Amino acid sequence: MSVIYCTNENYSYNEFYIFSYFPRLLTKGIVRTMQKENQKQANRFTRIEKLLDFINENIDQPLSVEMLADKSCWSRWQLQRVFHLETGFNLAQYVRELKLSLAAERLLGSKHRVVDIALGLGFSSEVSFSRTFKNMFAHSPTAYRRRGQRLGLRTPIKLCSRVLDSFDLAARLLQIRIETRPEFTLHCTPGVISGLFSLTPNYQQQVPLIWSEFVDNLPKAEMLSVLDGSSSKVENIELIGVIGIIQAKDDIDAIPYWAGCTADALLGTTSLDTITVPAQEYAVIPFTGPIKQLEQVLAWLFSHWIPDSDYDSIDGYELEIYPANYDPEDSNSYMEYWLPIEPRS
Repeated sequence: MSVIYCTNENYSYNEFYIFSYFPRLLTKGIVRTMQKENQKQANRFTRIEKLLDFINENIDQPLSVEMLADKSCWSRWQLQRVFHLETGFNLAQYVRELKLSLAAERLLGSKHRVVDIALGLGFSSEVSFSRTFKNMFAHSPTAYRRRGQRLGLRTPIKLCSRVLDSFDLAARLLQIRIETRPEFTLHCTPGVISGLFSLTPNYQQQVPLIWSEFVDNLPKAEMLSVLDGSSSKVENIELIGVIGIIQAKDDIDAIPYWAGCTADALLGTTSLDTITVPAQEYAVIPFTGPIKQLEQVLAWLFSHWIPDSDYDSIDGYELEIYPANYDPEDSNSYMEYWLPIEPRS
C-alpha cells in the first residue's frame, strides 16, 4: 500500500513520490510474477489435457512413454515428472491400468478369446497380458470373466470443469473407479433430506444433524472406537451415509438418508436401526476437500461425466464413505461417493 502517513516536512516531493510509488511497484511486480507462474502452470496443464485425450483415443494401440514424450514435446524424464505433478499418477501405470480396465470390460461384455483381447489392446502376448492382468485384479482373465463382477476398473482422467476456482490444478482432474460392492448391513440412524436437484435442497443442513444423532445414539465405548480411531480394528471401520434414491418414489424433497457404520461391535445396539444394502455396481468418485464443495463435483458428474461415459446411472442406494477420523472442514480430508451405475447397452 502507498505511504500516505509520512509527515516529515524535510522530505522533498520526489522523495515522497518514490516512497509512495515503490510499494505499488513492488506489488505490481509480485502480481506480474504470480500471473506468469499461473500462466506457465495453465499452459503445462493444457498440454497434459491434450496428452490425456490422446491416450484415451488411442488406448488400444501400443503406447510407450517414449512415444508419448514425442507427442508431448517434453523429454521422457520431463513428461513423467510433469504428468505425476499434475495428475498424481505414474504415466506408465496410468496407461497400463486403463488398458487392463478396458480388457476387463471386454472380458465381461463379449465372448472374445483372451488372446484376441490382449493383442487388440497392444500387449505383446497372452502370457504377458495375463500376468499383468492378475497383478492388477488378483484374478486371471479367465477367473475374472467367470466371476462376472466389475472390480477395480479405472476410467480415463477427466477435467472437472465445475472446480475452476481452485488454484490447485490437480484438484480439477478426477479418475473415477468402477467397483462392485457386495451386500452389507449398516447400523444406523435414519433421516430424510432434500437432494441435490430439489428446488429447496437442505442436505447440507440435514445430513450433519443425522450424523450428530447417530453419534448421540452410540454407547460411549463404541463412539470412541468408531469415531476417534482408537480401536485396534479402526482400519476395518467405515462410516457410511446411505442415500435411498430407490425408496424416494420420485419425491426429491423426501429422500431417505441413513448415517451409520458397518462395525460388528454395534450389532445389537438397541438405539440404532439396521438396513441391508444390496450388492450393486458403482462409479466411485474420490473427493478431497471440505465436504461442502462436494456438490460441485457431483453436479459435474451428472451433467458431464455420466453422459460422456459408457455407463448409465440407475436408481439405487448411493453411498458416502468416510474414514473413521473424518473431518468435514479439513481441506485435506478424503472421502468417496459411490453412485449406482450399469453399463450402457
